[in-house]
Amino acid sequence: MTDTIFALSTPRGRSGVAVIRLSGPGALPVAQEICARPGFTPRRAILSDLHDEAGGVIDRGLVLAFPAPKSFTGEDCVEFHCHGGPAIIAALLDRLSGFAGLRPAEPGEFARRAFHNDKLDLAEVEGLADLIEAETEAQRKQALRQMDGALSRLTEAWRAGLIEALAHLEADLDFPDEDLPEGVAGAVRPKVEQLLAEIRHVLADRRGERLRAGLDCAVIGAPNSGKSSFINRLVGRDAVIVSAEPGTTRDIVDLHLDLGGYPMILADTAGLRDAPGAVEQEGVRRATARADRADLVIVLVDATAPDLAMIRPGQLVLVNKIDRVDAGAAQALADRIGAEIGGGAVAALSVETGQGWDAAIEMIEGTVRSQTDHGADPAVTRERHRAALADTADALGRFLADLAAPELAAENVRMAIRALGRITGRVDVEELLDVIFSDFCIGK
Repeated sequence: MTDTIFALSTPRGRSGVAVIRLSGPGALPVAQEICARPGFTPRRAILSDLHDEAGGVIDRGLVLAFPAPKSFTGEDCVEFHCHGGPAIIAALLDRLSGFAGLRPAEPGEFARRAFHNDKLDLAEVEGLADLIEAETEAQRKQALRQMDGALSRLTEAWRAGLIEALAHLEADLDFPDEDLPEGVAGAVRPKVEQLLAEIRHVLADRRGERLRAGLDCAVIGAPNSGKSSFINRLVGRDAVIVSAEPGTTRDIVDLHLDLGGYPMILADTAGLRDAPGAVEQEGVRRATARADRADLVIVLVDATAPDLAMIRPGQLVLVNKIDRVDAGAAQALADRIGAEIGGGAVAALSVETGQGWDAAIEMIEGTVRSQTDHGADPAVTRERHRAALADTADALGRFLADLAAPELAAENVRMAIRALGRITGRVDVEELLDVIFSDFCIGK
């Protein structure tokens, strides 16, 4: 890449400090001219006047130089840390646009150059994007792990194992007269079976994707069971309409929530009943459909008029309005529901008075945590990763089925290697030759 790119790297608008970044072969010479100085000490901030074309001062700020290859992009990079006034930013960007060979960066172009210069692989670039977009503590931690290469190291280790296996298979095919170790082809099968089991285990775990996107949670219940009041109290504002009139909520209202550091998308839905009108009937249909596809369903049950027909195993049930009934009756209802929904959980509370609120929220937080938190384990966070791993698993499954046909078996392993390589963007079949010759001393 011969051109030099520049862009404002902090959000637009007024701020105390704004950062303008340059990357490319012209970064250092341009910075020298703007600062009117002969050079910079690498990675050390210097205070300097920033000059316009006529020599006037645009601003006084800090300048940092990052000579290649020790920079984010792997190219020569410069950062101007100037004051964040719109006029200053506009003047400095205008100054940069006046240099030959400089142009504004395209979206994501700095990260793209980092990828091309082997500073980040594709999964790490995605981790960087997720880190910038992270809204909760758990999302931040997951994105940081991916940017640090957790998923990349796992998939590259799998790919290295497959490359070694393929090297053994290719050696059997291409050098049948050589003095190779016995049982080479047979030794490959258990290694592939183990790797396939590991990949299928990762594919079965959707916690990483849920954490990145937010756990989809549908709040359902009969009309006037307290769904909207519960959501308003949970999010801390009057986000949805509360009314004593049945059927007030007809469409689905999505609300984003940070619950104990974990992201949730709460869906307030229409009360489930035999609706009298066409509009409310459509609302009930949508509510039911949303609950069917949600990651988590929270059911509000009115303790004064309990309707248990909608309760299913695996749901979280909140017995609401316990302030209006006898304590023993409320507990008996909760116990009855708990006995009927194996794998779910029940809490009794009053949304209006706050009685039992903390225990109910603790129960919900624990469930959300269990469905999103994968600890320090590498996780699939995007559909692209899932598709690549699914293709890998399919290829390895075909390998195990076609082991009697050596050429076909080797091709399936080769396809699995390519599929895994798509996750990081590092697909290089030529490295297979090095493994063949070093492992078996071919041509001795």
